[in-house]
Amino acid sequence: MNDEIIKIPDNERVLSPGKLFYNWFAANIGIMGFVYGAIIVSYHLSFVQALLAALVGALTFAIPGLVSMIGQREGVTTFKLSRAAYGIRGNKIPNFMAWLNMAGWISVNVITGTLLFSSMLKSINIPQNTLTKILCLAIFAGLVIISGLFKEEILVRIQTWFSWIFGIFTVVLLVIFLMKSDWTAAFSMSTGNWVTSWLPAVAFVAAGSSISWSMAAADWGAYVKPQTRLTSNFWSTTLGAATPLFVTMAGGILLSTISPNLATAGDPYAVVFDALPHWFGFIYFLSAAGGLIPQCLVSLRSARINLATIGIDVSEKVSLLFHSLFIIAISIYVLFISANFLSNFELFLNFLGICLASWVAVFLVDSVIYRRHGYDVDLMRKTSRVHYNWRGIVSWIIATITGFLFTSNAAYRGLFAHGIFENNSSLSVFASAIVAMIVMLIFSMFKGEINDAK
Repeated sequence: MNDEIIKIPDNERVLSPGKLFYNWFAANIGIMGFVYGAIIVSYHLSFVQALLAALVGALTFAIPGLVSMIGQREGVTTFKLSRAAYGIRGNKIPNFMAWLNMAGWISVNVITGTLLFSSMLKSINIPQNTLTKILCLAIFAGLVIISGLFKEEILVRIQTWFSWIFGIFTVVLLVIFLMKSDWTAAFSMSTGNWVTSWLPAVAFVAAGSSISWSMAAADWGAYVKPQTRLTSNFWSTTLGAATPLFVTMAGGILLSTISPNLATAGDPYAVVFDALPHWFGFIYFLSAAGGLIPQCLVSLRSARINLATIGIDVSEKVSLLFHSLFIIAISIYVLFISANFLSNFELFLNFLGICLASWVAVFLVDSVIYRRHGYDVDLMRKTSRVHYNWRGIVSWIIATITGFLFTSNAAYRGLFAHGIFENNSSLSVFASAIVAMIVMLIFSMFKGEINDAK
């Protein structure tokens, strides 16, 4: 994670497409996919429409797939590559937002995992109190933090085992839901509007999954063996993430026929638990909590890489200590001081999603138009003479502002948040990405006049 090293040495690039597949599979096998499926149904879609929205939404992991391909081709991690599109200094703002997003979601997952561990103990009649909650936090956070000491190859082995273990648990859950589902209710769902209902459902899935994961894609792609075909990298990333996400969302769509209140429940995990046989309760909570760990492993690794890329030069041990304190401090505050903080914090992280959607759009368009023959390593060094690439910066600013103008949620309503954008902030993520691509394409028409500003 040394910021002075731009290209990953070939002897460290040891990941195969199969290992990459397991990495992304494990990170997306979580129980939250069932909740996503129920939320899709809440858009008032038919059973077929809901399944199609889940499928298309899951396949938007082609976006991280493309980023991962670029990372492998260049042997460079995500936000070092991003310096070419934004300039060595201009890249710091989206880089910081990416770090904040990753570190924030680790904290959210650690909090959720702690509560699930606590519920798991309750299911076997161990009393709930402050001491047991502290113990659960120590165990869950400890497992995540210890992972920061492992090298990439060991992490991938862990991800592979988690893929198998929690994949099997999830299949058992799915079988139970298939047996208990009200198929008559499923096929009697009325057809929703494809523009005002189906499209926002797809946008919701993409905003909550693939777009957020894009910033971590090249962090793994850069460690894939150089001789690996780029298409193998693409499909391993795309299908590795999309397959478990689609399967769990399909399960959530079926589960909504048993528990219609799942999408709006304050504690969706408890709703899922109530729909299961009592004997499966302990295994369910273990699977739900354990399924969050792979997500934390990927996020922690990318957060530490991003912190170094911003220019904060500290040792790996200091970086791990800093992230550990950050995660534990937020977890303690939410679990023991202010329970209302979590919903507001997640809302703040959703705002960051708009910034990251416009970032990845600028990044990909810049790569296609200007980096087809490879990246200039000098543009990614800290000594680069290109401090600000105004083409990328202006595109990102315009797109991000546009996204906020179309955002509508409980805390904020943008000026243009009407029609299909009303109470549907996920669509504003799509809007910001589309605007970023359009502005970048307009800049490309003036290639001879617009250059990287120094």
